[in-house]
Amino acid sequence: MSLTWKRATKDFETYMRLEKSLSVNSIDAYMRDVEKIQLFLNDKGCAKGPAEIDYEEIKQFIQWYGENYENARTQSRTISGIKAFFRLLVLEGEIKENPTALAESPKIGFKIPQVLSVNEIEKILDNIDLSKQEGHRNKAIIETLYGCGLRVSELVNLRITDIHFNDKFIVVIGKGDKQRLVPIGEKALKSIRLYFDKRKMSKVIDQNIVFLNRRGRKLTRAMIFTIIKDSA
Repeated sequence: MSLTWKRATKDFETYMRLEKSLSVNSIDAYMRDVEKIQLFLNDKGCAKGPAEIDYEEIKQFIQWYGENYENARTQSRTISGIKAFFRLLVLEGEIKENPTALAESPKIGFKIPQVLSVNEIEKILDNIDLSKQEGHRNKAIIETLYGCGLRVSELVNLRITDIHFNDKFIVVIGKGDKQRLVPIGEKALKSIRLYFDKRKMSKVIDQNIVFLNRRGRKLTRAMIFTIIKDSA
């Protein structure tokens, strides 16, 4: 029985989740990478399964992808994901040779990250209307993100029991479920305390989660982006 794309991608998802302990967002990104090569093969009318793909198809895909996606960094990330997929097929004995072994990613230079100045952060914080129900929550969100250098996914999963107010640090569960201790400043702690004082909900669903929506549930990553964008 030939290997189907459905079974191969399912095995790939399981491998990343259980063996590599990747985050949900990382797994989703890898799955989208594999979907792109399937889209390419469908467009050219190729009915080959994942175990039948050869280097020629990989070269054609890279050329096609490069013509449709100008961002070299995006191309490189996608090719890296597809390489990981075929490495697993070799590891599981589904194929003998990896068709992506000789595939090259586009060269990308080192990009210096852009950061906000202290003055810009203060302007964003000053722009938050504390008279609104969600005002103190939004200020605490930005203070915590900025003061602790958290990823958005780490912020939305932050628990009340992770905050050590007296010792001024928080416990953060990052990528790969790795735990780290992060110092938290007095400004952020003060904002969180004020938020807790104002947090009034008829029913709190996620009892131990720090930042909640009006329905008492954990905020989504998309909602955090919206809060920051609106404040900025």
